[in-house]
Amino acid sequence: MAPVPGAITFDHFGTWARTNGLEVVILVTGALLLGRLARWISLRVTDSIDHRSTAGDALVRSEAAKHRHSVTAVATWAFRVLLYIVTAVLVVQRLEVPLPSLVAPATVIGVALGFGAQRIVQDLLAGFFVVAERQYGFGDLIRISPLGDSGGVLGTVEEVTLRVTRLRTVNGEVVFIPNGQIVQVTNLSREWARSVIEVPVPVTADIGVVNGLLHQVGEAAFEDEELRPLLLDAPVAMGIDSISVDQFVVRMVARTLPGKQFEVGRALRVRIALALRQAGVAVPSILEADAPGGEDP
Repeated sequence: MAPVPGAITFDHFGTWARTNGLEVVILVTGALLLGRLARWISLRVTDSIDHRSTAGDALVRSEAAKHRHSVTAVATWAFRVLLYIVTAVLVVQRLEVPLPSLVAPATVIGVALGFGAQRIVQDLLAGFFVVAERQYGFGDLIRISPLGDSGGVLGTVEEVTLRVTRLRTVNGEVVFIPNGQIVQVTNLSREWARSVIEVPVPVTADIGVVNGLLHQVGEAAFEDEELRPLLLDAPVAMGIDSISVDQFVVRMVARTLPGKQFEVGRALRVRIALALRQAGVAVPSILEADAPGGEDP
């Protein structure tokens, strides 16, 4: 029986499998291997950055290290996306699909997707400016206020790509936020931080004595072997911040390494409470601590 003209025969398939089919397998395998290689190289580079940034006496990553970490992650992500797109085009060519005939349908589909993909383009552009402007990087403690959320999300940056930012909250939750949906970012670990402690004392207390006690607490904290590496200078008492009917509020300020303001604030509150009790000053039930950008995690 004569073969039907235009029909695919076993011989034709065998020839295609030995030529274009083999090239398709090589292209797909090569793309997967290159993608894995890029991921492996990215992990090695970021591990090296983290090792160098924590090998010294500093307890936190430098701004340059955080930026290099973010750039490495973004470059790896962009390379893999470009690699897979190029591979897909080459595979389509090997499948003998006439690309010119796809121009018109692709144009229509592209226009349709363009309206639906506006948010993706917005995310990519926003992610580019996040990395280029060094707004935050890997390891930063930040508060992100996305659209529709007035309170914001507080967490540590675990990954930054051109499309999304991944945060790890204090409770261990992982939050993915599209970059285009970010309205405001508060970076709590940029260069240095400040721990501000409000100490309410009764109006019957001697303010001079209280200021002297706070000064002694600050000096002792700066000399402490555990707190000294976290402090940039000795905590200082700023004097009376506000006056009410039954109490004064004395403010104490400490400059700390980025991201360490909460740990320092907790330690100082304990020391202040003990010092006031030993001096016979009535200790308030709550010593409030405030820091730029949010609550103590």
